[in-house]
Amino acid sequence: MKAMEIPKEMDKAYKNAKKTIENSEDIKVYSHNDCDGISAGSILSTMLDRLNKDHEKEFVSLDKLENLEIEHELTIFSDLGSGQEVDEFAKSSSKIIILDHHPPIRDLNYKYKILHDFNEINPLHHGIDGSYHVSGGGLSYLLAKKFGYTDLSWIGVLAAVGDMQNSMTGKLEGLNSIILQDAVNEGHVKVINDDLSLYGRQTRPLFVALSYFSDVKLPITNNTTEAIALMKDLGIERKTGDASRTLSDLTDIEKGKLFSELVKMLSKAVPNRYVKHVPKLVAADSYEFLDEENKTFLRDASEFSTGINACSRNNREDIALEILKGNRNESLDELEAILMEHKTNLAQTIHKIEEKDLIVEKENIQYFDGFGIKTNIVGTIAGMILSQGNWRKPMIGFTQIDEENQNLKISLRCSKLLAYDGIHFGNIIRKIAKSVGGNGGGHSVACGAYIPSDKKDEFFNNLNQQLDGLIVNS
Repeated sequence: MKAMEIPKEMDKAYKNAKKTIENSEDIKVYSHNDCDGISAGSILSTMLDRLNKDHEKEFVSLDKLENLEIEHELTIFSDLGSGQEVDEFAKSSSKIIILDHHPPIRDLNYKYKILHDFNEINPLHHGIDGSYHVSGGGLSYLLAKKFGYTDLSWIGVLAAVGDMQNSMTGKLEGLNSIILQDAVNEGHVKVINDDLSLYGRQTRPLFVALSYFSDVKLPITNNTTEAIALMKDLGIERKTGDASRTLSDLTDIEKGKLFSELVKMLSKAVPNRYVKHVPKLVAADSYEFLDEENKTFLRDASEFSTGINACSRNNREDIALEILKGNRNESLDELEAILMEHKTNLAQTIHKIEEKDLIVEKENIQYFDGFGIKTNIVGTIAGMILSQGNWRKPMIGFTQIDEENQNLKISLRCSKLLAYDGIHFGNIIRKIAKSVGGNGGGHSVACGAYIPSDKKDEFFNNLNQQLDGLIVNS
């Protein structure tokens, strides 16, 4: 796809942001504490380092932005800020830049109604889809590009993949295509077109990757014996020498065989209305980081993004930041340890949910009480157990925010087929959360909310009713 151009008004806003940064010395960066936000923060921090600008940086969740004191000359918000009243306590001398792709609560005229310097760069103000055409990290990269730092484009690609910007078409499109092209031109990224959508491209044995494939339950789902049998039937060797083969080892002919078989299996497993979407579930572009070592999780964008998310889920954004800024010696060992602990924690939690049969199924939704589960992994758990429940319905987990705050964090995950069918759960959950005195939002297949604990039943009942006629139960 041909890379689109940045709209003129948006480009003007970037030029103004560049001038603001050049003329500022006391700078604070707030960024969201997920893969996209950490990528955005690393781009901005690297940019400010190169400009010899001393700065503070902090990774925060959305609920931490209430009553935020603006104390610095310039405050930059990345991958958040558009949906929050972040300038409520700004001084007339304050300068604020927002680089966010989430739905904004202010219009472009807002800056003319206030005394402080306010520059909000949001694609939605310019008719660009913030869910699929540019991420928070992408917006931060486009600012760094104004200073000539196109070598940071690969982090913009990582941000987009981590934010599932490619989840609808399997490709990076819109402004993401500009960033991707920069990364390819710089020699940092290789695109593997129409690859198989199997997670663990570089590190997982193929039969294991197949057993985790798809949020639609198949004979191979959670069954490595069936996955091995499938490979044998298709004439795909399991090993090369003593090493198990991964997706990255397959020939195009072998990928073609697997693609055809998976499409056939899925087409039999889903209602007729979804069959047309099945190929998009099986194939998508993959992105390799050419500066990273082969057969490591850093080589593949999806696996790399999981590592960054593991850091955020375990409150170690500092490690992710060091990795992205190129400080690999000690940080890489720590990241691998975090990943191992993270995977163990996830496995134990999933076993507990299965053992205690905690999934409650209603007409249009299914959910589990994640009591004791940390808020920052409840969404990951919901996604991983989707195949254990009914894939036709969204899987929702909820848990208490912390010991001091008894309100609930809600996380929803669903099959991509529901998004392909036109359901945008991020928009729906935002509306339902607001109706019960909370807030929420996110993507079509992955979103969340914060709600008062005494509104739990009302929230789930409203959501269940809202989905009447949208969910196909047979």
